[in-house]
Amino acid sequence: MSRRRWFWITGLAVTLLVAAVLSGFASSAPDGLEWAAEDAGFGHTAEDSAVAGSPLADYAIGGQEGALSGGTAGIIGVAVTLVLAGGLAFVVRRRGRDTTPVAD
Repeated sequence: MSRRRWFWITGLAVTLLVAAVLSGFASSAPDGLEWAAEDAGFGHTAEDSAVAGSPLADYAIGGQEGALSGGTAGIIGVAVTLVLAGGLAFVVRRRGRDTTPVAD
């Protein structure tokens, strides 16, 4: 196997490991925006987002709590991001080839 392939496989494995394992250590405290809104006194005016009932809302699977749920959501998030980025790269790369002028 080439060094380049090993690099990508190792990168993918580390990314999935971080998403699956380290997500269990994430803080349950509010993020910076939520904290600032509470500190400024208007946090109580916040409403749920339109996607609050989605399958991956609040970095969990189907409203379940726990490290397993967060880890699974992390893995799904990584997979979706890689598929979208890879698809975009494929389209841009292919489009670049199609618009290259042909020499006579």
